[in-house]
Parts: sequence; structure tokens; C-alpha cells
Amino acid sequence: MAGLSLRGIYKKYPGGVVAVSDVNLEIRDKEFIVLVGPSGCGKSTTLRMIAGLEEISEGELYIGDRLVNDIAPKDRDIAMVFQNYALYPHMTVFENMAFGLKLRKVPKDEIARKVEEAARILDLTHLLDRKPKAMSGGQRQRVALGRAIVRQPQVFLLDEPLSNLDAKLRAQMRTEISKLHKRLGTTFIYVTHDQTEAMTMGDRIVVMKDGFIQQIDTPQNLYDQPVNKFVAGFLGSPQMNFIDAMLHQRDGKYVVEFGSNDTKTTRGVKYEVEIPEAKVNENLAHYVDKEVILGIRPENVHDEEMYLSNATTGVIKCTVEITELMGAETYLYLNCEGYPLTARVSPRSTARPQDVIDIAIDPNRIHLFDKETENTIMN
Repeated sequence: MAGLSLRGIYKKYPGGVVAVSDVNLEIRDKEFIVLVGPSGCGKSTTLRMIAGLEEISEGELYIGDRLVNDIAPKDRDIAMVFQNYALYPHMTVFENMAFGLKLRKVPKDEIARKVEEAARILDLTHLLDRKPKAMSGGQRQRVALGRAIVRQPQVFLLDEPLSNLDAKLRAQMRTEISKLHKRLGTTFIYVTHDQTEAMTMGDRIVVMKDGFIQQIDTPQNLYDQPVNKFVAGFLGSPQMNFIDAMLHQRDGKYVVEFGSNDTKTTRGVKYEVEIPEAKVNENLAHYVDKEVILGIRPENVHDEEMYLSNATTGVIKCTVEITELMGAETYLYLNCEGYPLTARVSPRSTARPQDVIDIAIDPNRIHLFDKETENTIMN
């Protein structure tokens, strides 16, 4: 088994296009690490450089203690699972899973043993004689995983393997892949643009944007302690609310103030959220009387009477525009003096479209970001 080390990795294409910039990443042995970000952020290119399918323009890549920059993909002891399964349509499941071992001249009895063992792990034993066209998407994806497992590689690379599946099957396969990782005890590197997959599967997540790594951390730390507005907005569904605001200091306390940005109203309503003492840090002093961005996650915007009656700060009047009952929760899409806000509330909420309601922002859960750089000021 092996960890990986990416040191100052760049991918530059002709014409000066830089797809990946200065990637430094240490992946521990047996870790499940997820590369996540929007389309075009460089995550799949990074994975393909690890696989050897893309040449590294600059930097060093180690698998274990071995520098592999110039080593052919077949000699890197890795296995890759693709988005489109890449199965041979004329071969049975058994033949698809055995194909790589046959190329390596592995003895027939050993091939049979490895394929049957992988089929048992993936619940494919009863499908070994079928061809891919007679199988569902989920079954084909399991065959693609099986083909990787039989090789017993040091590292598994998975490039958006679930994006072709429907929502229910995707959720099921997420669990299957997580279980598989624990059973095999191998290093997994998984690429996705789906933040739910990243949050539920990864030991650590690498968030990428425009070829740069934004932040590397555990799912919970990324959610609670984002380093910038992009990370804060990318992780979480529905995404974090962002409000243009001003930071003031009054009577020794920091206060975030925001108000009407709706050109149709002249009421000039201003709202305040007082920053609790426990959240104050030295950064805040540099932003007094300056513009900032206030961030608050939908689950920390409350319409329940219990919160409203206890709130001493951050109570706002809003118009309900849309309600979405999700079963276990309800999403309220609100307009608060021209600012769109999303609240994630109890399914028992009585709010209806066009209602004017009070909501309470939990001051202990607010984030502040620099207006210019979008870096985090306070979590």
C-alpha cells in the first residue's frame, strides 16, 4: 500500500493555458481523499496526471517513495475507474474483469480466484456470464470497480464514477464505494463535482477552483471553517446565504449592519447582528466601518417562535417568495429588503408564499468575508 505526494505540480498546455497550478498535496496511505470543484477547475486533470494519462509539466509526483513522473501508467500500480465505465461490450462480466490480468499473463486459476472474490464483494457472482448491454448502469459501474479490484493496486483513482446514475442509485453506490474502501484498506482518490458525494465519502476533501487548491481539510472543518467565500458557498445544500454588509463597533461590541438594497423601497430599513464575544478575533479591528460580506447557512436562519422570542439580535422581517417541502424539512426562499435569503426550517412551518414573517439569524453561526479578496475574516 502507498501514500502519494504531489509537490509543486503544474499542467500547462500549448498557447499558455495553465490547467493546474502549484498543487501540493500529501495523501496518506489508505486515505479516502476527494477532489471537488466546478467543471474546469483542474480536478480530473490532476487525477489523470497521477494516473500517467497526462504528462506533468512541472513538479514531482511520488507514489510511496518512488518518483513516477516518467513511469508508464501500467507500471504505476494504480487502477482507474472512469465515468463512462469503459467496458468491452462484446465480453462477459467475467471476461471484462479478467482482461487486465490476462494481459499481465497471470495464471488462469489465479485469475478465476481473483475475479470470483471481487464478484462476491460487489454482489456480481450471478452476473458473471452477462454482457454489459444486458445490465443496469449500477451493475456496469460495479463491474468497472471489479475490474480495478482484481488488480489489487496500491491506489484507486475514480473519476466521477457515479455521474451517469440516477439519484437513488447514486446514493446507494456512494455507500457501496465507502464500504469497499474500508474492506480493501487501499488509498482511494475520488473526483467529483457533487459536494454531497464529497462531504459523505471523503476522509479529507481538496476543494479546487481555476486550477488552484483552495482548501484541504476534513468535511466538517471545511463546512464550519471555510477559508474563503468560494469554499463556503460551494459546500452545503442549499448553499450559504451571502449579504453585503458593514462592520461597526459600538460600546466596545462589533455589529454587522445591513439594510435595504431594493430600489423600490425608500423605507431605509437597517438590520443588525451583534457578534458574540466568543467569535471576536483580531481581524475584525481592521474592518471597522468597512464593507464586508455576511455569510449564514440556511439551517441557521430560524422562523420558530422559540428562536424569535429568545433572539436579542439579528431578527429580520422578510417576505416569503417560495416554499419547498422536502419531507423532513422545508426550504423557505425569502426576500429581506431586496436581499434573497434561504432558510431551512421545520416541515411544520406555517409560512406560505407572500406571507411577511420574522426570521432570526443565529449570531453564533455567522461568517464574515473580505469584500475584495473574499477571504474569511471570521468563522
